[in-house]
Amino acid sequence: MRVVISAGGTGGHIYPALAIIKKIKMQEPNSEFLYIGTHNRMEKDIIPKENIPFKTIEVYGISKNILKDIKVIKCFYQGYKKCKKMIKEFNPDVVIGVGGYVTVPVICAAHKLGYKTFIHEQNSIPGKANIFLSKYASRIGVSFLSSVHSFPEYKTIYTGNPCSEEALRTNKISKEEFHLDKNKKLVLIVMGSLGAGKVNDFLIPTLKKAENKDYQILFVTGKAGYDEINKQSFPKNVVITPYVNPLTGIMKSADIMVSRAGASTISEIISLKVPTVFIPSPYVPNNHQYKNAMDLVKKDAGLILEEKDLNEELFFKKIEEGINKTDILKKNLEKLFVSDSSTRIYSVLCDMIDRK
Repeated sequence: MRVVISAGGTGGHIYPALAIIKKIKMQEPNSEFLYIGTHNRMEKDIIPKENIPFKTIEVYGISKNILKDIKVIKCFYQGYKKCKKMIKEFNPDVVIGVGGYVTVPVICAAHKLGYKTFIHEQNSIPGKANIFLSKYASRIGVSFLSSVHSFPEYKTIYTGNPCSEEALRTNKISKEEFHLDKNKKLVLIVMGSLGAGKVNDFLIPTLKKAENKDYQILFVTGKAGYDEINKQSFPKNVVITPYVNPLTGIMKSADIMVSRAGASTISEIISLKVPTVFIPSPYVPNNHQYKNAMDLVKKDAGLILEEKDLNEELFFKKIEEGINKTDILKKNLEKLFVSDSSTRIYSVLCDMIDRK
């Protein structure tokens, strides 16, 4: 299979794209790929390290500044022409967009050239790029069943998030590797690869008061905040670390998690059935993390504590509520689990290109 794939800006788009690539390679080892990304976002560092052919375009998201948007439109048109040239030269079987504004010129160019196109939406509330591209996509995959109705239903498939399948394959990391007691419950706190400044500022004094809790805490600070937080003194039942690789390894040992509500993180939480207290980031487009979290909360498959409501008493209360209803949360997470997401996507791609 020859595939042009595009996703950019955040790990929530990039890692599902990598999961799709990995599945195609597993099924068809001789497949060839061309990844088109932005020139200045995360993908420019991540994708080349994966030994995937990578080309860039200069493209930006629409702002509310007229002068800036003149440049945005100019870059889009130039990027669109560049994408047409790259796609035509590569001559793929299918062109895939996995989120981020970089996918807009890629999918538009592929559609104009007559290639089959597939887009995937990770969030419960679709982003503007995918809503716009839905008219140009041959097929559409969604991570949340509730998202199906946001797109033309005749070409939309509930696939789940391909990161869920990847999470199942990781090896479990034991509590003992972090000098934690294997017989005590573990609360895993993760606020993203770069951490979350405001939440970290709240957690530092709060976790100092966890000494009398009958559980232990592993706080993954993110690299940006670790050095400063490491200067602090915490009780013996609180361990801090800048990162865990792979995070899903320690998630398999956690009894409950406190986390942001990014789409890929939620897919891993569902696949590993980790009861979670979500603290959604309020700084993302369309408040989509809150909506992602609420999709689970409404099904009694998660708990939520908004950043604006953070206080010590409520924080510990939510953790204890989660511990006390672990069985219910796990049972309801199981109902949401799609075990073969990337396999479903691969099957859709095969159908699109008449691969028997």
